[in-house]
Amino acid sequence: MQTALAPEYQHTQDGQAAEAILRKCVHCGFCTATCPTYQLLGDELDGPRGRIYLIKQVLEGAQPTRKTQLHLDRCLTCRNCESTCPSGVQYGALVEIGRRVVDAKVERPGAERAARWALKEGMTSSLFEPALKLGQAFRAFVPAALKSKVPPKAGPRAHDWPTRTHPRKVLMLMGCVQPALAPNINSATARVLDAAGIQCVVADGAGCCGAIRAHLNDHEGGLADMRRNVDAWWPLVERGEVEAIVINASGCGVTVKEYAQHLAHDPAYAERAARVSALAKDLSELLPDLVPKLKSRVDARRARHVAYHPPCTLQHGMQLRGGVEAGLRELGFQVELAAGERHLCCGSAGTYSVLQPELSKQLRDRKLNALAPIGAQAIVSANVGCIQHLQTGTATPVRHWVEVVDEALVA
Repeated sequence: MQTALAPEYQHTQDGQAAEAILRKCVHCGFCTATCPTYQLLGDELDGPRGRIYLIKQVLEGAQPTRKTQLHLDRCLTCRNCESTCPSGVQYGALVEIGRRVVDAKVERPGAERAARWALKEGMTSSLFEPALKLGQAFRAFVPAALKSKVPPKAGPRAHDWPTRTHPRKVLMLMGCVQPALAPNINSATARVLDAAGIQCVVADGAGCCGAIRAHLNDHEGGLADMRRNVDAWWPLVERGEVEAIVINASGCGVTVKEYAQHLAHDPAYAERAARVSALAKDLSELLPDLVPKLKSRVDARRARHVAYHPPCTLQHGMQLRGGVEAGLRELGFQVELAAGERHLCCGSAGTYSVLQPELSKQLRDRKLNALAPIGAQAIVSANVGCIQHLQTGTATPVRHWVEVVDEALVA
């Protein structure tokens, strides 16, 4: 796609990056067919190709409007279009640039600014956990609109962390909201890895991966979160004491794997960020190593019939497909995916379910309707956001796949 950047963008990092991406686009429209928001709304400007045109126009000097901003806001950044695109257009990076450029020129209403500030500061704050506990204690009195966002208290095993040491060690990112919302995911990960002879190590000082601030257009805040994690992990990485940085939330995993790109222009962090990205692994990438060690430990009576929802960040962001279901089947689980819907977003998309509740609920219900005919005992996924979002629309338990593996293990 031919592009003529306006002078104000010609020599900027964002402008040059966007131009390189735009030039790959041949506006074929294949991406439109797999875009969730286009399927719901039927508007070209609510699909990747239309949004690409909007971003191109702004970078070429057109004045964006609130309508421009709305079409970019409605994007889930699920990156399904990247899986579909025959030209390798990095749409996810382009839409983030587009949002930054548009937000710099179009002021949001005060209520929107306040909501976005509350999300990026609240979800990454040390006060998030005590606030959630307060909500759980008085859940009966929480307004209906918020009650579904407040999960019940975690069970006693949620904080049962193994105490054995092993020669093999991995760093594990705990995440920002996961320790409060779903603490059993982290402890189940530690227990499953422990059963396979791998010790989980947590670095003091590591926190939010940076995705929340970055996706809410706090570019510098997101980079600061990434630098903090690199600093926290670096002593163990530099000494070669860990063989990988394991992430069990695919939304965080795709971000950490992209630290190298995000910090490529920072001379103080570029080299270390590249090393961190190279070590980053989604938990599912360990399954080929884990399965042979765990097969004899799985009680067949506990291996459940599950419906698997692959998160967008796993299948489109990291381009990891088939690993979870193959590993679970080899361990004795009966695994099924939604027919014809497995590639589509569930509507969670980080903070999207809060900022775009109507579209988010439509996508959630569409996904649950596609999973319902399976009649599984549980729905499993690989990202805390998807798990919490899907659970708000169904009575069927929604779990992380590592939790059902943990429950099936016998001593």
